[in-house]
Amino acid sequence: MEIAKGSLSRRSVLTLTLGLAGTGAVAGAVIVTGMLPRGSDGSPAPGPAASSGPAPAPGAPGIGDPLMPLAGNGGYTVRRYTLDFDWRAPRTPFEAGATISATATQALSRFDLDFAGNALHRVTVDGAPAAARRDGDELVVTPARPIPRGTAFTVRVAYTADPTQGRHRDDAIQDYGWVPTPDGTMVCAQPDGARMIFPANDHPSLRAPVTFHVTTPPGLSAVANGRLTGTVRRPDGRTRWTYDSEHPIAPQLVQLAIGRFTFVDGRGPRGLPVRDVVPEHLVSDTEEYRSLTPDHLAWLERRLGPYPFRRYGVLVGDTDLPVALETQSLSVVPRDDLLGDRVDAERNLVHELTHHWTGDSVAIERWSDLWLSEGHARFYERLYSAEHGGVSLESMMRAAYEQHDQWRHDEGAPAEPTDATLFKVMRYDGSALVLFALREKVGEETFDRIERTWVTEYRGRTAGTRDFIALASRVAGEDLTPFLKPWLYGPHTPPMPGHADWQVDPVEE
Repeated sequence: MEIAKGSLSRRSVLTLTLGLAGTGAVAGAVIVTGMLPRGSDGSPAPGPAASSGPAPAPGAPGIGDPLMPLAGNGGYTVRRYTLDFDWRAPRTPFEAGATISATATQALSRFDLDFAGNALHRVTVDGAPAAARRDGDELVVTPARPIPRGTAFTVRVAYTADPTQGRHRDDAIQDYGWVPTPDGTMVCAQPDGARMIFPANDHPSLRAPVTFHVTTPPGLSAVANGRLTGTVRRPDGRTRWTYDSEHPIAPQLVQLAIGRFTFVDGRGPRGLPVRDVVPEHLVSDTEEYRSLTPDHLAWLERRLGPYPFRRYGVLVGDTDLPVALETQSLSVVPRDDLLGDRVDAERNLVHELTHHWTGDSVAIERWSDLWLSEGHARFYERLYSAEHGGVSLESMMRAAYEQHDQWRHDEGAPAEPTDATLFKVMRYDGSALVLFALREKVGEETFDRIERTWVTEYRGRTAGTRDFIALASRVAGEDLTPFLKPWLYGPHTPPMPGHADWQVDPVEE
């Protein structure tokens, strides 16, 4: 991650530490201890005078994404999250906290964290009480003294996490945030639900490593993204689990689950660790489809190159929610997906795994670029299914082509959604159709080179639609802008190359 330029003292790390709260708070209450130091006239006492540079100013409450203007925050970039959860029982509030290390990118008089719900206890900056207030989903923190650009500091926020608080969307996500299970909980943070779990810089383009410390009652296990680095059994029988995400991760891709789990270890291509996390009563029933993961990895690696993270696995969601999710290194797949038809099960497993190349490793620049994530996952899901006993890819794409004008009318063009209700069919089948059209235009061999180059050059980076068009044009040796822009932004579906007989159905108002 880039660090602000300047002298060594101005390039030091900004650290926000959100510490473990005390007990006894009432969920939903806002309790902030400490006040800003005051001068004789009641105004905030001045901090040390800045020797040069702009005067301290508030960090922006959002990074300016047109679809979610308040997502993310300005004035700093996060270097690491450390999350602490003292979990007690299903649907029961528990004490929680987090640590965020970051770098100030401007002189800050105050800054925001995306933080919704939960009972706030106290906020300190460098050990001194700080003022904090709620403004919708924003937690606005004002330190006792302004923070110069690049200066290291620590913010501690203690709160009570409330797993009964969730939200609902009228798209494929449905219920999200904390998701209860019979004996524990799991997390569905996509698209903007991380703020219901912990204070965050909550936008898919903003990533940082995460350390998790999760304490569970006897008999229950905790799992999170990445690698288990240690467990500590306490005298009262509770266990503290520590996980390291190993790679930077967007808040929407964070996973934390607690339950009566069995950990099933295996190996993928080149010895890649594969760890499934399965509710004890579902281990045998889900084994047949879970065991296919090494084959899925090998199939995708032949097309997209090496898997981009250090480990992978499936978390079987013991919940009625039908949503699978590409939480980084540990995809959530609902139990019903793994107990039914094999073709459907493999489609979902391949879909979430594909996201680890496109969406997780190559992060989207803004929410209107979601087609790059969901479109790729749908395309390779359909391609795999077609090669393994499912409906042919051409048949699926022709059906999508017929409905594409209707989807444009209802939901906006693939790269130009009409609103933040993003997770609808245009971002899935409608966006996969754009990739199919590109393949028909340039040929399968060139298309495969475009795809592999895309996930290789932007591995671990953020990219958007303009980047994809430019890269595809370079790899193909021709300017594909006139071809791709109508597909991605136009009001009507262009002709499909090589399929003059394909027709688009009329739009119904």
